[in-house]
Amino acid sequence: MTPADPRHPLDLAGIGIGPANLSLAALAEPLRGLRTAFYEQRPAFHWHPGLLIEGTTLQVPFLADLVTLADPTSRWSFLAHLRDRQRLFPFYFAERFHIPRAEYDAYCRWVSRGLAGLHFHHRVDAVRWNEEHAVFELDFTRLDGGRADNGTARPACSGRAHARNLVIGVGTAPHVPEALRPLAASATATAPVVHSADYLDHRERLLAADHVTVVGSGQSGAEIFLDLLRRRPPGRERLHWLARTPAFAPMEYSKLGLEHFTPDYTRYFHGLSEPVRDRLTEGQWQLHKAVDAETLAAIHDELYRRSLDGPDGPDGPDGPDGPGGSWPDAVLTPGVTVRTAGRTAAGRLELHLDHAEQGARTRLTTGALVLATGYRERPLATLLADLAPLARRDAAGRFEVDRNYRLVLDPRVTGAVHVQNAERHTHGVGAPDLGLVAHRSATILNHLTGEERYPLPERTAFTTFGASSTGARAVAEQRFTTEGSGQITSR
Repeated sequence: MTPADPRHPLDLAGIGIGPANLSLAALAEPLRGLRTAFYEQRPAFHWHPGLLIEGTTLQVPFLADLVTLADPTSRWSFLAHLRDRQRLFPFYFAERFHIPRAEYDAYCRWVSRGLAGLHFHHRVDAVRWNEEHAVFELDFTRLDGGRADNGTARPACSGRAHARNLVIGVGTAPHVPEALRPLAASATATAPVVHSADYLDHRERLLAADHVTVVGSGQSGAEIFLDLLRRRPPGRERLHWLARTPAFAPMEYSKLGLEHFTPDYTRYFHGLSEPVRDRLTEGQWQLHKAVDAETLAAIHDELYRRSLDGPDGPDGPDGPDGPGGSWPDAVLTPGVTVRTAGRTAAGRLELHLDHAEQGARTRLTTGALVLATGYRERPLATLLADLAPLARRDAAGRFEVDRNYRLVLDPRVTGAVHVQNAERHTHGVGAPDLGLVAHRSATILNHLTGEERYPLPERTAFTTFGASSTGARAVAEQRFTTEGSGQITSR
């Protein structure tokens, strides 16, 4: 049997292999009778390679791996990875709860190399619903055509797969604000404009610039600013950090605050009206767009240390009071937005800034620019163009997603299309959070199989969200049934 035959389709085909779909593949592996395949256009798994800065750590505990919060016994847990690499005892004595980012990337790559059914270098070009056979058709291009018998590389080739159900986990793409797009599109070697996603690839060029500006107040912006600060000479830092937020604010990391990243809150959020959900999402930026307190402290500590080492301050060796220091040449300015941007006659970068609270406008000239301006969900409309007429949308034109992470489709489509990290507008700030990856994957697999293959907790937070404790009761009342040729519904 082959998935190219619509009479013998896959049970589930995945598009994209990031942490979300890698989690799903790992949890699906031990489920007997479930035929899956996952397709990814990149040649191999890599997790934010441009941001694996030395010393940076994951913002969630190591228990938020691909599987543990759904199945602690899985052979694909982070602890199993450590044991396989003979690093379990060193990790035990290190007493780490938050692991380095590079270690998380290595763990995910270990899982991706061990799982069958992952097809890298495969780009899915189109998806259609075949009503005759009640399956989805996936047209893909194999970007690596393989090797011929004589050892020469084959050109890219096309193929087709069929599946009763789909899961789309194509992740997010670097976002460049409209005002900065002309600069990003015309970057030069002498005045680089780099998105934070590609920071490490361009770090040496940035360090060679006479002045560097970082735009963006989130974790990536803070980590990049700190890395540049540590690598530039004292007294000649020539750095500027701009933020649209009114302050360089710490991430909400209180224990009760973190309960916004629980299944309980996800269920509560999904039950709210669309206008309320949108208003909440806008106001919850400190839950996911701010900076962890340790990074902010490290920046302040580095700046303070440099204020002691500088030679030219009033208390420096040339000053009246003997050894002392001076302020480092680094400017941190919150509360500003980039209104327009361009290049000067000398080829430098010029930013036109608006200061919200003062109502003032200023200009900043710099030699290099790092855009730590975040990511946006990749649009699904192009990939799902043939399914779009069959999908229900909300008032803002976004796909509606039910509580089990399925697109709401016309009843004629009896297969399910699940989405991962494309449902923030319906499921809240936890959608991209690694701590909910395993729970979401288990939810999808339970509904896909029609059985509770992964028992999920009825309650996950001490906080009661809403006027009554309906979240836990909703879970307890769920019953899994199979309809049609594979679509799973709950009632």
